[in-house]
Amino acid sequence: MDMDTEVQRQESGEEDEEKKKWKRPPSSYGSMKSDSDVMEDEEGNDEEVDKVFSLPFPVVPPESTTHDGTRLQMIRSDSPETLYTMTTQQTRPPGAVVIETRSSDLGDYLEDDHLEEEEDELLITNSPEPPEPVEPEDTMQTDENSQPGRLHPEQDLPHIFKSIQSTLTQLTEEELPIFKVCFYKWESKITLPQVMDGDLLDFVDRILEILGQDRSLLHTISTLENVNKKQEAEELKNKCNRALIRFRLKQYLIGKHHIIREGVVRAGKQNLLENIYIEPQITTCSYGGVDPSHEIRPHPPSPLQVPSADTSVALNNLFRLQTGDDKPVRTVVTTGIPGMGMTVSVGKFCLDWAELRANKDLQFVIKLSFRTFWHLRKKEPPLSGNMSVMDLIEYYHPECKDMKYLEEEDCRFLIIMDSFDCYQASLDWENAPVINDNYTKAHPDVLIVNIIRGTVLRGARIWILGRRAAVSQIPSQYIDAVTEIQGFSDEKKDNFLTLRFCDAELSSKIVAHYKRLPSLSILARQPFVCWMVATVFERCYRYHGYGVHPPRLTPFYINIMIVQTNRRLQFYCGKADNDLKWSSDERNLLTKMGKMAFKMLGRNASVFSEEDVKECGLKLTEVTVFSGLSTELPAAASDGKRTFCFIHFSFQEFMAALYVFIMFRTESKNILDSGLLHMPKFTFKDQTKSAAGLVQCAVVRTLASPFGHYDMFLRFLCGLLSPDCHDNLLRGYLYRHNAPKVGGLDDAKRLLEQTILTAEENNRDRVENFKECLREMTQEDE
Repeated sequence: MDMDTEVQRQESGEEDEEKKKWKRPPSSYGSMKSDSDVMEDEEGNDEEVDKVFSLPFPVVPPESTTHDGTRLQMIRSDSPETLYTMTTQQTRPPGAVVIETRSSDLGDYLEDDHLEEEEDELLITNSPEPPEPVEPEDTMQTDENSQPGRLHPEQDLPHIFKSIQSTLTQLTEEELPIFKVCFYKWESKITLPQVMDGDLLDFVDRILEILGQDRSLLHTISTLENVNKKQEAEELKNKCNRALIRFRLKQYLIGKHHIIREGVVRAGKQNLLENIYIEPQITTCSYGGVDPSHEIRPHPPSPLQVPSADTSVALNNLFRLQTGDDKPVRTVVTTGIPGMGMTVSVGKFCLDWAELRANKDLQFVIKLSFRTFWHLRKKEPPLSGNMSVMDLIEYYHPECKDMKYLEEEDCRFLIIMDSFDCYQASLDWENAPVINDNYTKAHPDVLIVNIIRGTVLRGARIWILGRRAAVSQIPSQYIDAVTEIQGFSDEKKDNFLTLRFCDAELSSKIVAHYKRLPSLSILARQPFVCWMVATVFERCYRYHGYGVHPPRLTPFYINIMIVQTNRRLQFYCGKADNDLKWSSDERNLLTKMGKMAFKMLGRNASVFSEEDVKECGLKLTEVTVFSGLSTELPAAASDGKRTFCFIHFSFQEFMAALYVFIMFRTESKNILDSGLLHMPKFTFKDQTKSAAGLVQCAVVRTLASPFGHYDMFLRFLCGLLSPDCHDNLLRGYLYRHNAPKVGGLDDAKRLLEQTILTAEENNRDRVENFKECLREMTQEDE
């Protein structure tokens, strides 16, 4: 008899009503009616069923401790709500009778004992095994977040469901209730009725719905071990090992990145990255990342290119890019000027992968920071000189021990290698030995070269991040795509400041307040500066009456310089957070960089070369990588000569003013007058004359410059003369704590006031800037 034809013949209106009566509320994994409930319903409707099945389900097997004692399993009806109900039909024990329950009337199948036996025999011998779930061949299908890619079948829910179910079917009827009770005792999110009600399929369905696949899998394994079913627990581990490794990597990345560290960490004041993250603009055209906008000058002395909007790429689509011959990229390099948010972008990428929002087709994401490589390299042998790539991965990620999956050709995984600039050793790209397998031990220098070459970890995607002056040493033949973080657009600046505060009124005040300074608004394109704006103004608006006057510009530039120098001590010098004391090295570096900036300002240049750096007695790496105040520009196609610039042209003007102020403050020199002030150091009377004389020389240079390239220089110099800047912010960094304040500011103030009156008659276009200079010098914090 054809069972499906017979079932269709028996369907009627009464049966539909009966089905609706017993229909189980839909769940996220399936609308399944328990076997015992179905049989109780059938028993009340058919006397012949009563004769054959004298006891309600579940049927008690004879004295047997094996899982196939009942030799019965229910085929559950197809569910429109789930993909996973059908997978529960694939675990029928060998030789078990399959009873179709999609009809509410079993009488037609049990007219007499002979027919029943014949039917059972037919089902046993002729019913085919249900097919394995079919995985779509298109791995680029789009998920609910409009992200292409899908999980590996062994990491997806159907496999976890089937593995847990098949493992638990090995428990006897006496052992299963004990397991369920133990499972309930150590899981607070589930109740005893939810565990005990229904059959095994209901139990697996329910725990996956309530706990999720990761927690369900881990808790099932631990519970099996607790009830002395270690063999079954080990079997389940082996079946789901790929999913377990992904889970442990996920937990590591979430723990590392879900809280963003900003400035000095304060207890109870941490921000969740997910709540405040705004994605910066990322482009595939690398022009240096320096904003050419300027408050006073319409164009910088050296033209800077800006990428077009059609070259933008989303953060989570970096590894959807293709090479020129339409092949998927393997190695992607991402760079940007200091403060553009490369570290935060890595954290967001990792969180989105870990929480299944993007890049599901990447089975594993493994972080191997160049900072960890550098720490490893500095250790004493044999550890630093006797490790393979797999040893290195296992050293920093013990959960990846004996992970053979990385050898598979179809294993898609990502190695994130950030902070390339922290690896201070030079790499020999031409002569480094070639390694062809993942278990050959070598020096860290050799391992790095071979990872980037692609001779080890062949199936890996490689994401390298670092400052341009550092990553530019990687040969272009090993790079498939170069991307650049451009920072925030005007709209994203406002969104960033709005997201950080629950108080809408406060956020609107801060947005309006920082826009009163055009230079600060330009610089806030950098996420780091945007964070500084939010932090400073949030604190300032706690005071009553703040916000009447525009903020001063110089304190922001001073704080940027201090923070970047402290980061240099942390990242490149290995200093602890509580040991960031500046030495003469930091003072000399900033003074010499300021001298170079001053010379560039004199010749109206915004780009410097390696020769300019050496002329000032500096090392190129110290200036372009470690300082955090300058960056490398892409090499011109014509000569390939390396060129550099400050993170913004206005920062070059600030550094030039800082050099003039340091020479005046510490050595009693007025270099604008190119002569020594013959006077005792820090003498009040002489300093009064010097402050006014310094400002007078700067004003003369400003008025003599037709291009206005000394206008911002004068504003910063006047700001540095303010007691709030030179006494509160710079003291203890660039000179000793007990140094006296700069005197004679009243004379300098009168000089500026007279200059403003004169300019209103002769130089009207300079009046506003002179007023800003006076405000920078005299305005006190509100």
